[in-house]
Amino acid sequence: MSKEIINVRLSDDGTAVTILDQTLLPNEIKYITLKEREELFEAIYMLRVRGAPAIGIFAAYALCVLAKQAKHESLDVFMEKIKQHSAYLDSSRPTAVNLGTQLKRMMSLAESEAQKSASAPQIVELMKCEAIHIYNEDVEMCKAISRHGMSLIKKGDGIMTQCNAGPIATSKYGTALGPIIMGQEQGLDLKAYICETRPLLQGARLTAFELVQAGVDSTLICDNMASITMSEGKVNAVFAGCDRIAANGDVANKVGTSQLAILAKHYNIPFYIFGPSTTIDKDCPTGADIEIEERNPEEIKEMFYTRPMAPKQVKAYNPAFDVTPNELITAIITETGVHKTFTNL
Repeated sequence: MSKEIINVRLSDDGTAVTILDQTLLPNEIKYITLKEREELFEAIYMLRVRGAPAIGIFAAYALCVLAKQAKHESLDVFMEKIKQHSAYLDSSRPTAVNLGTQLKRMMSLAESEAQKSASAPQIVELMKCEAIHIYNEDVEMCKAISRHGMSLIKKGDGIMTQCNAGPIATSKYGTALGPIIMGQEQGLDLKAYICETRPLLQGARLTAFELVQAGVDSTLICDNMASITMSEGKVNAVFAGCDRIAANGDVANKVGTSQLAILAKHYNIPFYIFGPSTTIDKDCPTGADIEIEERNPEEIKEMFYTRPMAPKQVKAYNPAFDVTPNELITAIITETGVHKTFTNL
């Protein structure tokens, strides 16, 4: 991955967030700078910034920007405003736990400092430091996840992956793509089989972009080609990221992940989930308790087509995620290690 491509950045003065607009990849590398409440919300909702860890980092930065705009208010008014901003940002997408987790972390800091009678400007500066700390923590978690993932692969392995869990979905290296990119740096000559990931094509547009940038031998397949690719002996493991891990080890990830897990079990291929511990939701007992985002049906019928590709009258079901039961998962890899049982996550 090119070192120049950084997906989320807070301005030095804390007044704006600059992001790589992922909706334009791979054809255009464009950065946009955001300051207003509505455009910060829209960036998450419209997937200009996406990937559970990256969303969490962005949300922390966005709350800093909005807090700075309110810093001249009285402390009570300031706190009420940032609570409203936090709730508004949190409503942008429901499934990725990092969004709510990092906003709660930022609000907890602000509320603690307010109880100590800190001024609004002082709280703003402390929030900025905390948001930067969240980013730096994710960098270290991604490095650790990548190192642990390296223990699961050997030279020349073929790895199948779904959606996008690389550097632009996180802070550095990524989660599921981290071992592949790190392995490439260490000369393992891995082969990647990238599911296109319908309907938004995060695999085709984003993962393929990142892995080609990293010099990985990469092959793009349509989602319905996963079975034949596995049957031909090309795949030694399946690596996928995650947006929420339930307390029992069930995992929500981009829709299509569960069918790869079912196929991997049929073909006796290990199926691994990668994610930082911030994606673990101890308050969510099982995958059945995870709210699944359902997106606009027109993403299936019209997006990426010059003309609609289905009859106008036909209905379309467009869940953005599905849940993979823990019994189909060989191991979950976090920054703390490779977890083959889920009670110790």
